[in-house]
Amino acid sequence: MTGIDSPPRRLSPQLIRLSFPILLITLAVQLDGTMTSVALKTLVGQFHTTLPTIQGVGTGYLLAFCMVIPAAGWAIDRFGAKAVWLTSIAVFLIGSIACGAAWSAESLIVFRVLQGLGGGMLIPVSQATLVQSAKPAELGRLMALVALPSLLGPVFGPVLGGLLVDHASWRWIFYVNVPICAAAFALSVTQFPGRAGKPGGAPLDLLGLLLIAPGLGALAYGLSQAGNHGSLGAPTVLWPALAGIVLIAGFVWHVLKTRVEPLIDLRLFGSRPFAASSGVLLVAGLMLFGSSLLLPFYYQQVRGYTAGHAGLLMGPQGVGMAIAMIWCGRLVGRVPARSLVLSGAILVILGLLPLTGLDSTTSPVLVSFALVVSGLGMGAMMVPTMTTAYDGLDRAAVPRATSAVRTFMQLGGPFGMALFAVALQGNLSEGGDPGAAFGTTFWWAVGIGVCAMIPALFLPGSRKQQPSPAE
Repeated sequence: MTGIDSPPRRLSPQLIRLSFPILLITLAVQLDGTMTSVALKTLVGQFHTTLPTIQGVGTGYLLAFCMVIPAAGWAIDRFGAKAVWLTSIAVFLIGSIACGAAWSAESLIVFRVLQGLGGGMLIPVSQATLVQSAKPAELGRLMALVALPSLLGPVFGPVLGGLLVDHASWRWIFYVNVPICAAAFALSVTQFPGRAGKPGGAPLDLLGLLLIAPGLGALAYGLSQAGNHGSLGAPTVLWPALAGIVLIAGFVWHVLKTRVEPLIDLRLFGSRPFAASSGVLLVAGLMLFGSSLLLPFYYQQVRGYTAGHAGLLMGPQGVGMAIAMIWCGRLVGRVPARSLVLSGAILVILGLLPLTGLDSTTSPVLVSFALVVSGLGMGAMMVPTMTTAYDGLDRAAVPRATSAVRTFMQLGGPFGMALFAVALQGNLSEGGDPGAAFGTTFWWAVGIGVCAMIPALFLPGSRKQQPSPAE
């Protein structure tokens, strides 16, 4: 086996054909997780309910999404990636149709849980399949494609959601998934690799699932409530979060004691590249989702822009990310991962620093420039990090490794949103210019960017990398 020192000029035609339906469906899943945030006010009026009740639309999706990820690696091994993939698309599609046809807040929340179960399984299955299908020299460019939906979803989700709510109907936030899912399903039938599962393989670690799934769900729920209360000490925040931490700790103890193959193999963290990559992804997810919460809220609450207008003004960050991912996909294997990620973290910090001076009169041009720079940095961090996570792992370890990686990335979302929401609430309570309160909160984002450099220091510092699992 060889490393990835000589990246090819392009991906193989087979891998491109496989990537197309995967990108379609994963982008739909990531967009769906953020589009509903701009429709909450509309849904409150539509269903004649309260904001705390309708927030269950987002919370239910998040909980289901987080809870199903740990089982993805086992499901791939047991039933085969193609069967799990097609089933998950069908679940997500049925959930989307049901959400669009919802007749009450309660029915919408239930259908969002169904949608989240399908969506949560799709992301790790797609990533594991692509990594297992790629040659070592293709991993850099491939990770640029894999990272694209995860990075652009939080940026462009509010854009699309705002436009649909303003010019069509809230129901189209869900109905827009129907043609995308149908096309992805049809293409996957022929393009997705048909590797068989192992019916006689490792049994499901049921106790582990009963610990980690509700543990992640409870932790995510508790953190998601922090923004509503402006405090991490509120009972509805503290008790679910503590319960989640206890269950996750129980899962770790169980994994160390059990003889059953665990859902998340903690032995993977004995690999320095995997452990360092997981740390970077956790912090990067925290920073991306947290900062993506602040600016749309700033534009709407301080500047009085519509949801669609506020979403469009987030576009420069997505442009920066896309440029960096294309560029870094070509550099992976030629430039050490540590150098790329540290350079990306510095760019993120430089992009965020101007936002610490936000007030009610800050020029949108300055904000857009700052978003381009921070987007460049975020893209430069994610591509080499996701590639390095698989260094030295056997092909058979890829599905469960992907479950672990996606769990870390997903946890960054609620952690980031909770931290930034609480910090913003505290700054707003001090009075004065509300725009300046947003600027002060962005110092937290700068601090997190500095923290991201710590695990990045443990990434490989030389061009030569470990063999890839894909060969």
